[in-house]
This record gives sequence, structure tokens and C-alpha cells, in this order.
Amino acid sequence: MPRHVILGVSAGISAYKACELLRRLTESGCEVRVVPTPDALRFVGEATWAALSGRPVTTDAWTDVHEVPHVRLGQWADLVFIAPATADLLARAAAGRADDLLTATLLTARCPIVFAPAMHTEMWEHPATQASVSVLRERGAVVLEPAAGRLTGPDSGPGRLPEPDELFAVALRVLDRGAGGLQPDLLGRRVVISAGGTREELDPVRFLGNWSSGRQGYALASTAAARGADVTLVSANVTLGDPAGAKVIRVVSALQLREAMVSAAAGADAVVMAAAVADYRPAVRNESKIKKTGSGPEPVRLTKNPDVLRELSAHRGHRGQVVVGFGAETEDLLGNGRAKLAAKGCDLLVVNQVGGGLAFGTSDNEALVLAADGGVTHVPRGRKEALADVVWDLVAARLPRSG
Repeated sequence: MPRHVILGVSAGISAYKACELLRRLTESGCEVRVVPTPDALRFVGEATWAALSGRPVTTDAWTDVHEVPHVRLGQWADLVFIAPATADLLARAAAGRADDLLTATLLTARCPIVFAPAMHTEMWEHPATQASVSVLRERGAVVLEPAAGRLTGPDSGPGRLPEPDELFAVALRVLDRGAGGLQPDLLGRRVVISAGGTREELDPVRFLGNWSSGRQGYALASTAAARGADVTLVSANVTLGDPAGAKVIRVVSALQLREAMVSAAAGADAVVMAAAVADYRPAVRNESKIKKTGSGPEPVRLTKNPDVLRELSAHRGHRGQVVVGFGAETEDLLGNGRAKLAAKGCDLLVVNQVGGGLAFGTSDNEALVLAADGGVTHVPRGRKEALADVVWDLVAARLPRSG
């Protein structure tokens, strides 16, 4: 059966991005009803929404009043996704206002609700907006963190609506969880994730690196955001778009990644080290390009990088913090994985086989998740988002009860 989505659109300049989100949702087989606020039609007109959704569009509760539209829409929906969600919309939703069809529908919906805020930085950071966000999250709604970047005019900063592809990924993750997405199980939890592969410079031109694309770490970030978490993603040399709802810190080397992870992990509920961190770096970095000589290259002396996962496990931000590591192996996953789990001291270790076109750079993965208490969870080959959900299921079960 098709899944039913209400796409709420409030009056922000980024409403044009919701057109692409609508297209992605309909092409995936969802039935979508667009419910714009009256002022949202100043940015994108009713005809556009109707043509893209294939359904009538209305902004008030007085059209077809005999059908009680705000009640019927709320009962019909499997997901309400509001993009963009302006400061005004967030405030009215938090206050329980019902002064247009969209806010009235929010009061009748009993499905997961996702808000994707978009506004100027000053408006996003204002205490009134942050109070609205806190209230909505306490009630079980997923309120994504806005992206940072160019806003209207010359301004830039946090407040940008994430790109449509990333919003679509969140919508799918919430829909895929079905009834389990009704109350996000990571709501109010702070999680820190590393992704990608570090690069250790030999000179201004060359580096030692690895094949990690960051896809698994990014899947962990987008999945955690869809489950209500406050997500910080430390990204090493990744070309993927920022996951919607995640704060992204970009790094290059293992030392930079260590600094970012130690700082971000201090108050986190869960830390996931999915990045491929170089074990060694050149002992000396040449300030100029190393030239080819007739006598051949000089040997490159290496020095050890810090073991970031072991350090995070040994010096946790607090007693209940859950630490997860990743281990890439080419053979004996179970034996090598158990040895690595013991050496690293983490709670969970995700072990996957690499090489021969497996894992690195692909959209799928297969893994064993080893637990410090001896548990073993096999995750069959499937999309990296599916593995991410299993990891978060295991993490959620180990988190201390809040309150």
C-alpha cells in the first residue's frame, strides 16, 4: 500500500526546495498532500503544488468543510513533514495554535511529525525559537538542526534548509520505522559520529590515505537524526552532501579528527567511530613537493597516530556513555573482531569485510556487531542505512533511562 505523507510548507524563501522534495516523495510511491500556509503561496503557487502532487491544494479549513479536512488529513497521514518550518510556524505549533489548516492538522495527526527549520541565523538562535524547538521535541516531534551556509542576500550561517535529497532520506527513514517512529527513541540524546578516511600529508601534493567514502558514517548520522537525536558528525575528506539535521565538523588528518572527537564526545550519550583513521603518519611533512631524483626516493619514516577509539573508550564523557567502534577486516571477522573489541574497550564493535569491492564506496554493507557482553548480531547484506538502524537499536538498548 502507498504511504501517505502530508508535506507542510510555511512561508520561507526556501519553499522552492520543497518542490524537489515533493517530486522525490511521489516518485518513491508515496501519496502526498501538500498543505501550505496562506503566506507560503506568496513563494510557490497553488498550481505548482497541485501539479506536482496530483492532488488538490487548500490552505484553510473552510473548503470542503463537510469533510472536516483538518481531522481527515491527520487521520490519513503516515507522516507529516514540514519544510521549511519558519520561526512563526514553530512558535504556533509549540503553542498549540490552530489558525490555519496546517497547524490544525498538526493537532489531529497521530503519526510521526518532522520539522525542517529554515530562517536567518539570528531568528534560529533566538531564545523564543529555541524554546519552541524544545517544546516540540519534548512532545515527540523530530526537529532537525538546520544546515549552515548561504542564506538570503549576503548572509550566511546556521538556518539554511537542508538539500531536498537529504530531507527525502530523513522522510524515508521515519516512514521505514513505521509505528516505531511515532516516539523517536533517540529523542533528546546527543550522539557524535566520525565518518570518512583521514589523510596524512607527505608534502603539499601527496598523502597517505584509504578508500573510505564516509557513506556508512553518513548513514548513521541521517538515521540518528530521523530517530530524534542531536547529531554531531566529524567528517574526514568526504564528498557527500551534509545529512539533514547534523552539525558537521570537517577534518583532514587523524590528529585533527582526534581533537574534534574528544571535544565533541565530552557530553555525548553515544559516540560512534565509523571513520577509517590512519594508524601511521609521516614522521616529517615536507614543506615543498618531494622531487623525483635519479637515486630513487628516500624512505618515508612513519610514526604512530593516537588510537582515538581506545582513548574515547578509556576516557568517557560520563559513566553511561556508549562507545561504538568499527573494524574493517579481510579475514576471520569473528576472531579478529573479538580481539579488537577487547583491545579497544568499546561497548560495541561493528566488523565488516573489506576488499574486492566490498564495503568501501558502496551503498550496501554486511557486518557482525560484537558486544562487550559477548553478544553477536549478524546484519545481512543490505543498504548501509539498515545496518545503521541495527547499530542504533543496540545503542538505544544500552543507554541509561533518561529522567
